[in-house]
Amino acid sequence: MRLILLGPPGAGKGTQAQKLIDRYGIVQLSTGDMLRAAVAAGTEIGKKAKAVMDAGQLVSDEIVIGIVSDRIDEPDAKNGFVLDGFPRTVPQAEALEKLLAAKAMKLDAVIEFKVDAEKLVDRIVRRAEEAKAAGQPVRKDDNPEVFKKRLQEFEALTAALTPFYAERGLLKAVDGMASIDQVAAEIAAALA
Repeated sequence: MRLILLGPPGAGKGTQAQKLIDRYGIVQLSTGDMLRAAVAAGTEIGKKAKAVMDAGQLVSDEIVIGIVSDRIDEPDAKNGFVLDGFPRTVPQAEALEKLLAAKAMKLDAVIEFKVDAEKLVDRIVRRAEEAKAAGQPVRKDDNPEVFKKRLQEFEALTAALTPFYAERGLLKAVDGMASIDQVAAEIAAALA
């Protein structure tokens, strides 16, 4: 099972990714985690990424695709994977499509989390309050102003992926504002 979870920050992608990992025996591929691991491992692509990150620049699509390519070749990804946070742009989606085709793989589905932006901001504020009340650290992006900026960035860049994947017949929409269990049930139904 090879999936992409598509939706703005705070939509519940991470929560649902964990459920998919447990259900299908697949791995979650987070580009941020993969970049840090490649840098720590000192791989060829990790060295390139480190040089770029040390210079305070954004890692190029070419480097990110290289890291994704290396990661999906690892044994634990043989049953499949769920990508969360990648691709973010149409050029990245096109590069991923070419990469998978070169490996004789294809995506099974792209799950889009449909959300109400205003209610999502409320959800983030509540998540931050709950973390504080529990004595846990509050995520940096759980600040409403930072979050609104990330939401705008998502809309500007990533929203173009919806028609891209719809044209390919891969897009499955779920109500990202529903309860965790209800979203999980909608994803299961979409994948059945």
